[in-house]
Amino acid sequence: MGQDRRPDSAPAGSVNPKTGKRYLPDRYGAATINLTLAAVRGFYEFHAHLGAGPVLNPVPESRREAMLNRHRAPDAPRSPARRGRLRQRSSRPALRSLPYAAWDELFAAMRSDRDRALLSCYVSSGARATELLGVRLTDIDWPGQRLWVMSKGTGVRRVAPLSPDASLWLARYVAGRGPADPHAVVWRTLRGQDRPLTYSAVRRVLQRANEKLGTNWTLHDLRHTAGVRMANDPALTITDVQTILGHADIATTTIYTVPRVEEMFDRLQAFYTRPRPALTLPAGYDPRDMETIFGAPRNHKLDGQDDPT
Repeated sequence: MGQDRRPDSAPAGSVNPKTGKRYLPDRYGAATINLTLAAVRGFYEFHAHLGAGPVLNPVPESRREAMLNRHRAPDAPRSPARRGRLRQRSSRPALRSLPYAAWDELFAAMRSDRDRALLSCYVSSGARATELLGVRLTDIDWPGQRLWVMSKGTGVRRVAPLSPDASLWLARYVAGRGPADPHAVVWRTLRGQDRPLTYSAVRRVLQRANEKLGTNWTLHDLRHTAGVRMANDPALTITDVQTILGHADIATTTIYTVPRVEEMFDRLQAFYTRPRPALTLPAGYDPRDMETIFGAPRNHKLDGQDDPT
Protein backbone atom coordinates (compact mmCIF):
# COMPACT_ATOMS: atom_id res chain seq x y z
CA MET A 1 0.00 0.00 0.00
CA GLY A 2 1.52 3.31 -1.04
CA GLN A 3 1.87 6.33 1.22
CA ASP A 4 1.72 10.06 0.52
CA ARG A 5 5.23 11.44 0.84
CA ARG A 6 6.60 14.94 0.77
CA PRO A 7 8.46 15.87 -2.42
CA ASP A 8 11.65 16.63 -0.47
CA SER A 9 11.57 13.44 1.61
CA ALA A 10 14.04 10.60 1.14
CA PRO A 11 13.05 7.70 -1.18
CA ALA A 12 11.07 4.98 0.56
CA GLY A 13 13.28 2.16 1.84
CA SER A 14 16.53 4.09 1.29
CA VAL A 15 19.31 4.21 3.89
CA ASN A 16 20.25 7.38 5.71
CA PRO A 17 24.01 7.88 5.27
CA LYS A 18 24.48 9.47 8.72
CA THR A 19 22.53 7.01 10.86
CA GLY A 20 22.72 3.83 8.77
CA LYS A 21 18.96 3.33 9.28
CA ARG A 22 16.42 2.66 6.56
CA TYR A 23 13.50 4.96 5.96
CA LEU A 24 10.06 3.40 6.07
CA PRO A 25 9.15 1.54 2.85
CA ASP A 26 6.04 2.40 0.87
CA ARG A 27 4.45 -0.95 1.79
CA TYR A 28 3.64 -2.70 5.04
CA GLY A 29 6.59 -4.58 6.50
CA ALA A 30 6.62 -8.30 7.22
CA ALA A 31 6.56 -7.73 11.00
CA THR A 32 3.50 -5.46 10.71
CA ILE A 33 1.63 -8.04 8.64
CA ASN A 34 2.47 -10.87 11.06
CA LEU A 35 1.48 -8.79 14.08
CA THR A 36 -1.85 -7.90 12.47
CA LEU A 37 -2.54 -11.54 11.62
CA ALA A 38 -1.76 -12.59 15.20
CA ALA A 39 -4.12 -9.92 16.57
CA VAL A 40 -6.96 -10.92 14.24
CA ARG A 41 -6.51 -14.60 15.04
CA GLY A 42 -6.49 -13.88 18.77
CA PHE A 43 -9.69 -11.83 18.38
CA TYR A 44 -11.52 -14.74 16.77
CA GLU A 45 -10.08 -17.26 19.25
CA PHE A 46 -11.39 -15.17 22.15
CA HIS A 47 -14.92 -14.98 20.75
CA ALA A 48 -14.91 -18.64 19.72
CA HIS A 49 -14.00 -19.55 23.30
CA LEU A 50 -17.05 -17.60 24.51
CA GLY A 51 -19.25 -19.19 21.86
CA ALA A 52 -19.86 -15.84 20.21
CA GLY A 53 -17.80 -16.31 17.07
CA PRO A 54 -17.30 -18.68 14.15
CA VAL A 55 -16.11 -22.21 14.87
CA LEU A 56 -13.45 -21.96 12.17
CA ASN A 57 -10.88 -19.20 12.64
CA PRO A 58 -10.46 -17.30 9.35
CA VAL A 59 -6.73 -16.78 10.00
CA PRO A 60 -4.91 -20.10 9.35
CA GLU A 61 -2.38 -21.49 11.80
CA SER A 62 0.55 -23.84 11.33
CA ARG A 63 -0.63 -27.23 12.63
CA ARG A 64 2.96 -28.25 13.38
CA GLU A 65 3.51 -25.14 15.50
CA ALA A 66 0.23 -25.70 17.33
CA MET A 67 1.22 -29.27 18.23
CA LEU A 68 4.69 -28.31 19.43
CA ASN A 69 3.49 -25.45 21.62
CA ARG A 70 0.18 -26.86 22.84
CA HIS A 71 1.47 -27.69 26.33
CA ARG A 72 4.15 -24.99 26.53
CA ALA A 73 4.59 -23.20 29.84
CA PRO A 74 3.83 -19.45 29.69
CA ASP A 75 7.45 -18.51 30.48
CA ALA A 76 9.03 -21.10 28.15
CA PRO A 77 10.25 -20.17 24.67
CA ARG A 78 8.17 -21.24 21.69
CA SER A 79 9.42 -24.22 19.71
CA PRO A 80 10.36 -23.23 16.14
CA ALA A 81 8.20 -24.62 13.36
CA ARG A 82 7.31 -23.86 9.78
CA ARG A 83 5.30 -20.66 9.61
CA GLY A 84 1.61 -20.80 8.79
CA ARG A 85 -0.05 -19.60 5.62
CA LEU A 86 -0.20 -15.83 5.08
CA ARG A 87 2.68 -15.34 7.53
CA GLN A 88 5.62 -13.39 6.13
CA ARG A 89 9.29 -14.25 6.41
CA SER A 90 10.85 -11.63 8.65
CA SER A 91 14.15 -11.05 10.37
CA ARG A 92 14.98 -9.13 13.52
CA PRO A 93 16.10 -5.62 12.53
CA ALA A 94 19.50 -4.48 13.70
CA LEU A 95 19.40 -2.22 16.72
CA ARG A 96 20.61 1.30 16.10
CA SER A 97 21.80 3.24 19.12
CA LEU A 98 23.10 6.77 18.98
CA PRO A 99 26.88 7.12 19.18
CA TYR A 100 28.02 9.72 21.67
CA ALA A 101 28.82 12.24 18.94
CA ALA A 102 25.39 11.77 17.34
CA TRP A 103 23.73 12.10 20.74
CA ASP A 104 25.53 15.39 21.41
CA GLU A 105 24.47 16.64 17.96
CA LEU A 106 20.82 15.69 18.52
CA PHE A 107 20.77 17.16 22.03
CA ALA A 108 22.18 20.46 20.76
CA ALA A 109 19.33 20.65 18.22
CA MET A 110 16.67 20.78 20.96
CA ARG A 111 14.99 24.18 21.27
CA SER A 112 13.77 24.24 24.88
CA ASP A 113 14.59 23.00 28.37
CA ARG A 114 11.55 20.72 28.18
CA ASP A 115 12.90 18.93 25.10
CA ARG A 116 16.40 18.70 26.57
CA ALA A 117 15.04 17.28 29.81
CA LEU A 118 12.81 14.84 27.92
CA LEU A 119 15.63 13.45 25.78
CA SER A 120 17.96 13.22 28.78
CA CYS A 121 15.35 11.26 30.72
CA TYR A 122 14.73 8.94 27.77
CA VAL A 123 18.37 8.05 27.20
CA SER A 124 19.23 7.62 30.89
CA SER A 125 16.13 5.72 32.08
CA GLY A 126 15.49 3.51 29.05
CA ALA A 127 11.75 4.07 29.53
CA ARG A 128 9.38 3.59 26.62
CA ALA A 129 7.97 6.70 24.98
CA THR A 130 4.46 6.41 26.42
CA GLU A 131 5.75 5.36 29.84
CA LEU A 132 7.78 8.52 30.33
CA LEU A 133 5.05 10.81 28.98
CA GLY A 134 2.69 9.64 31.75
CA VAL A 135 5.00 10.64 34.63
CA ARG A 136 3.49 12.98 37.21
CA LEU A 137 5.26 15.24 39.69
CA THR A 138 4.45 12.83 42.51
CA ASP A 139 6.26 10.07 40.58
CA ILE A 140 9.64 11.84 40.78
CA ASP A 141 12.06 10.93 43.57
CA TRP A 142 14.38 13.94 43.52
CA PRO A 143 16.88 12.79 46.22
CA GLY A 144 17.08 9.29 44.73
CA GLN A 145 17.45 10.57 41.15
CA ARG A 146 14.73 8.27 39.83
CA LEU A 147 11.10 8.29 38.77
CA TRP A 148 8.22 5.83 38.64
CA VAL A 149 6.54 4.76 35.40
CA MET A 150 3.65 2.46 34.51
CA SER A 151 4.95 -0.50 32.48
CA LYS A 152 3.50 -0.98 29.04
CA GLY A 153 0.94 -3.77 28.83
CA THR A 154 1.05 -4.99 32.45
CA GLY A 155 0.41 -1.60 34.06
CA VAL A 156 2.84 -2.45 36.87
CA ARG A 157 4.48 0.55 38.52
CA ARG A 158 8.26 0.26 38.28
CA VAL A 159 11.20 2.51 39.00
CA ALA A 160 13.38 4.06 36.30
CA PRO A 161 16.77 5.63 37.11
CA LEU A 162 17.93 9.06 36.02
CA SER A 163 21.45 10.27 35.40
CA PRO A 164 22.69 13.38 37.23
CA ASP A 165 22.46 15.39 33.99
CA ALA A 166 18.89 14.22 33.37
CA SER A 167 17.92 15.15 36.94
CA LEU A 168 19.38 18.63 36.51
CA TRP A 169 17.60 19.24 33.20
CA LEU A 170 14.34 17.92 34.63
CA ALA A 171 14.64 20.18 37.69
CA ARG A 172 15.40 23.16 35.46
CA TYR A 173 12.33 22.47 33.32
CA VAL A 174 10.00 21.97 36.31
CA ALA A 175 11.31 25.08 38.09
CA GLY A 176 10.89 27.14 34.92
CA ARG A 177 7.21 26.23 34.71
CA GLY A 178 6.50 27.53 38.19
CA PRO A 179 3.92 26.18 40.66
CA ALA A 180 1.89 23.25 39.31
CA ASP A 181 -0.52 20.58 40.46
CA PRO A 182 1.62 17.76 41.96
CA HIS A 183 -0.75 15.17 40.46
CA ALA A 184 -0.55 16.66 36.97
CA VAL A 185 1.50 15.13 34.16
CA VAL A 186 4.99 16.67 34.08
CA TRP A 187 5.40 17.05 30.33
CA ARG A 188 3.20 19.89 29.01
CA THR A 189 2.80 21.84 25.78
CA LEU A 190 4.72 25.09 25.45
CA ARG A 191 2.29 26.97 23.19
CA GLY A 192 -1.46 27.35 23.15
CA GLN A 193 -3.65 25.79 25.80
CA ASP A 194 -1.77 24.10 28.62
CA ARG A 195 -2.27 20.37 28.18
CA PRO A 196 -0.28 17.11 28.51
CA LEU A 197 2.29 16.43 25.83
CA THR A 198 1.22 13.68 23.42
CA TYR A 199 3.32 11.06 21.63
CA SER A 200 2.64 12.74 18.28
CA ALA A 201 3.91 16.08 19.60
CA VAL A 202 7.16 14.54 20.90
CA ARG A 203 7.63 12.73 17.62
CA ARG A 204 7.26 16.05 15.81
CA VAL A 205 9.97 17.54 18.03
CA LEU A 206 12.33 14.79 16.90
CA GLN A 207 11.26 15.19 13.27
CA ARG A 208 12.20 18.86 13.29
CA ALA A 209 15.63 17.98 14.67
CA ASN A 210 16.05 15.27 12.02
CA GLU A 211 15.18 17.71 9.24
CA LYS A 212 17.85 20.09 10.54
CA LEU A 213 20.54 17.40 10.97
CA GLY A 214 19.71 15.20 7.98
CA THR A 215 19.08 12.16 10.19
CA ASN A 216 16.17 9.80 10.88
CA TRP A 217 16.42 9.00 14.59
CA THR A 218 13.26 7.88 16.40
CA LEU A 219 12.11 7.91 20.01
CA HIS A 220 12.64 4.16 20.26
CA ASP A 221 16.27 4.64 19.24
CA LEU A 222 16.75 6.48 22.55
CA ARG A 223 15.57 3.37 24.41
CA HIS A 224 17.92 1.25 22.29
CA THR A 225 20.75 3.65 23.14
CA ALA A 226 20.09 3.29 26.86
CA GLY A 227 19.86 -0.50 26.57
CA VAL A 228 23.11 -0.88 24.60
CA ARG A 229 25.03 1.47 26.90
CA MET A 230 23.87 -0.37 30.02
CA ALA A 231 24.22 -3.91 28.66
CA ASN A 232 27.81 -3.30 27.55
CA ASP A 233 28.93 -1.68 30.79
CA PRO A 234 30.86 -4.05 33.09
CA ALA A 235 29.38 -2.37 36.17
CA LEU A 236 25.87 -3.66 35.37
CA THR A 237 24.69 -7.26 35.09
CA ILE A 238 22.25 -8.43 32.46
CA THR A 239 19.58 -8.88 35.14
CA ASP A 240 20.11 -5.27 36.22
CA VAL A 241 19.44 -4.12 32.67
CA GLN A 242 16.39 -6.41 32.41
CA THR A 243 14.90 -4.84 35.53
CA ILE A 244 15.63 -1.27 34.41
CA LEU A 245 14.15 -1.78 30.93
CA GLY A 246 11.14 -3.68 32.28
CA HIS A 247 11.57 -6.82 30.17
CA ALA A 248 9.50 -9.85 31.18
CA ASP A 249 11.95 -12.25 29.47
CA ILE A 250 15.72 -11.92 29.85
CA ALA A 251 16.12 -13.20 26.27
CA THR A 252 14.74 -9.84 25.12
CA THR A 253 17.45 -8.05 27.08
CA THR A 254 20.26 -10.09 25.50
CA ILE A 255 19.65 -8.45 22.12
CA TYR A 256 21.36 -5.36 23.56
CA THR A 257 24.60 -7.25 24.28
CA VAL A 258 26.04 -6.38 20.89
CA PRO A 259 29.15 -4.35 20.07
CA ARG A 260 28.46 -0.79 19.05
CA VAL A 261 29.22 -0.50 15.35
CA GLU A 262 30.92 2.88 15.70
CA GLU A 263 33.14 1.76 18.58
CA MET A 264 34.04 -1.43 16.74
CA PHE A 265 35.02 0.66 13.71
CA ASP A 266 37.30 2.83 15.88
CA ARG A 267 38.98 -0.28 17.30
CA LEU A 268 39.51 -1.64 13.79
CA GLN A 269 41.12 1.62 12.67
CA ALA A 270 43.50 1.44 15.64
CA PHE A 271 44.27 -2.16 14.72
CA TYR A 272 45.04 -1.30 11.08
CA THR A 273 47.27 1.65 11.95
CA ARG A 274 49.25 -0.19 14.60
CA PRO A 275 52.98 -0.40 13.68
CA ARG A 276 54.19 -3.74 12.41
CA PRO A 277 56.05 -5.61 15.18
CA ALA A 278 59.83 -5.80 14.71
CA LEU A 279 61.27 -9.17 13.67
CA THR A 280 63.50 -10.65 16.32
CA LEU A 281 65.37 -13.93 16.79
CA PRO A 282 65.68 -15.94 20.01
CA ALA A 283 68.89 -15.47 21.95
CA GLY A 284 71.80 -17.62 20.76
CA TYR A 285 70.86 -17.68 17.06
CA ASP A 286 73.11 -16.04 14.47
CA PRO A 287 71.03 -14.01 11.97
CA ARG A 288 73.37 -15.02 9.12
CA ASP A 289 72.81 -18.71 9.83
CA MET A 290 69.05 -18.15 9.72
CA GLU A 291 69.41 -16.30 6.42
CA THR A 292 71.37 -19.19 4.95
CA ILE A 293 68.69 -21.73 5.95
CA PHE A 294 65.45 -19.80 5.48
CA GLY A 295 66.42 -16.75 3.44
CA ALA A 296 66.38 -13.14 4.63
CA PRO A 297 62.95 -11.92 5.80
CA ARG A 298 61.35 -9.17 3.77
CA ASN A 299 62.29 -5.65 4.92
CA HIS A 300 64.82 -7.15 7.35
CA LYS A 301 68.43 -5.86 7.24
CA LEU A 302 71.11 -7.98 8.87
CA ASP A 303 73.82 -6.46 11.01
CA GLY A 304 76.72 -5.13 8.93
CA GLN A 305 74.75 -5.34 5.67
CA ASP A 306 74.54 -2.24 3.48
CA ASP A 307 71.15 -0.81 2.68
CA PRO A 308 70.48 -1.50 -1.06
CA THR A 309 68.70 1.82 -1.33
